[in-house]
Amino acid sequence: MTGRRSTEVPEPAGRPAGDSGGTRPVLDARLLPAAGICWFVTIAAVGAGWVTGVGVAVGLTVVAFACWALLWIGIAHHSERRRVIVTTVLGAAVLGAGFATAAAWREHQVSVHPLRTVPDEASVHVVITPTDDPKPVRGSGSGSGRLWVMRAELREFRYRDGVVRAGGAVVVLAAGPHWGELLPGQPIEFRARTIPPRQHDLTVVTLRPIGAPALAGGLPWWQAMAQGVRSDLATVAGAALGPDAAGLLPALVVGDTSGLSDQVHADFVAAGLQHLCVVSGANFSVVLSAVLALARVLTCGPRLSFVITATALVFFVIIARPDPSVLRAAAMGAVTLLALLTGRRKQALPALCAAVIGLLAIWPALAVQAGFALSVLATGALLLLAPSWADHLRERGWWRLPAELVAVAAAAFVVTTPITIALSGKLSLVAVVANILVAPVIAPVTVLGAVAGAVGTWWPALAELVVKLSGPPLWWLLTVATEAAAVPGAVVTVPGGTPGGLLAAVLVAGGIGALRLPGFRRFLLAGALGFLVAYLSLIIWLGNWP
Repeated sequence: MTGRRSTEVPEPAGRPAGDSGGTRPVLDARLLPAAGICWFVTIAAVGAGWVTGVGVAVGLTVVAFACWALLWIGIAHHSERRRVIVTTVLGAAVLGAGFATAAAWREHQVSVHPLRTVPDEASVHVVITPTDDPKPVRGSGSGSGRLWVMRAELREFRYRDGVVRAGGAVVVLAAGPHWGELLPGQPIEFRARTIPPRQHDLTVVTLRPIGAPALAGGLPWWQAMAQGVRSDLATVAGAALGPDAAGLLPALVVGDTSGLSDQVHADFVAAGLQHLCVVSGANFSVVLSAVLALARVLTCGPRLSFVITATALVFFVIIARPDPSVLRAAAMGAVTLLALLTGRRKQALPALCAAVIGLLAIWPALAVQAGFALSVLATGALLLLAPSWADHLRERGWWRLPAELVAVAAAAFVVTTPITIALSGKLSLVAVVANILVAPVIAPVTVLGAVAGAVGTWWPALAELVVKLSGPPLWWLLTVATEAAAVPGAVVTVPGGTPGGLLAAVLVAGGIGALRLPGFRRFLLAGALGFLVAYLSLIIWLGNWP
């Protein structure tokens, strides 16, 4: 038709006809600035103190008024692009000022908490409710000498003759096997000595118990149900699998690492596979997909399907325990459910940003937790970096599956490296290869484990049969982890702490930006090949990393 331009986008050169992999939807990034500023100001208020938070809130308020003035006098309306930029900055500044104020208030409440007035090393009688499973401190020994760390919510404490009823987050660092048997939601009481918290994360104090805990209340029914599912899954796994595989399956499905041996844990860390033992969006995708499929089979309407799936989402959070990655994945699932109810098209990036904003509004302490940062950054890398990297590989003749496996593993590894280096001062050189090798078996193991956990309570024989089917994939996971960890020089020591993390972040950001330059890509490829040759030569001739 004459007088109208064609809007068809030509097929990229070198891509086979009929291959639709080159056209990807444009991600909606309008919430990205708001999520970033909310995260940043919360870190400032929680990590640096409430005074800093108030200062940040005042500064953002000034910025918001300046943007409002530009809109009011009409300067920002001279061009559409300028108006959009000023409006976006205005919204982010208003939201950031609110988050900074709220986080500063929470930090101030912690700083003036009555338990903070108790002298250090003083003995107090406390009543707390654990909010997570006790986790063993790796390398602290075994039996009565093993240390356990547990997060809990304070209910009341007694110092001298006074009883103070006050809430607040506390950390318990205890020794003894009885501490490892405690359950989330089960109130307990004991005597303990108080010491200042190690981190600025809205924790009131750290408690070092004196003696064993005593029960101070009943276990809520939903926590009893969750513990039943977890214990039934561990029981059927122990009956159908070997010791290492039996401890690994609950870790992969519901994040239960209590049965994971120290050797398997060390191998997974060295191979860069430890993230598999934390519940992530993949686990929620399996659960939500199964529940939605069942609702479709039962011909449920959109609203009923939403209620059923939301209920399953809540129960899975309880079963998997609400740690940072679980909360992030659950929040993304909740946003997706709202999209299903309203009929809007699902977009992962707005869901991730909404998840970050919502979680920080409810639990500002997540802003300074490494697990939350690793989870969000890895998910963001899968959304923003992996698709373009996969397209780049496919344009050079790679098949779809290998290109996506390499792109996903490399993107997640690159963006999480600065935090890993800052925390541990170590870098796994086999992480990308190990993650590529195990990627095909993660989904089958998750599906089989979820089915076994669902039927284990009422049909243990069927659950054992399902678990046995997961034996070969689990064997492959354990084999890859063991062999990767055994490679000489698999883990290298690098400068850690904040300086090492910042340096790694600068290098990663510069490398990602420079990858867009063809000349730099060739230089980087040549450098990587040279490093690989030198690395293999050292392994062959020296037998270990110097």
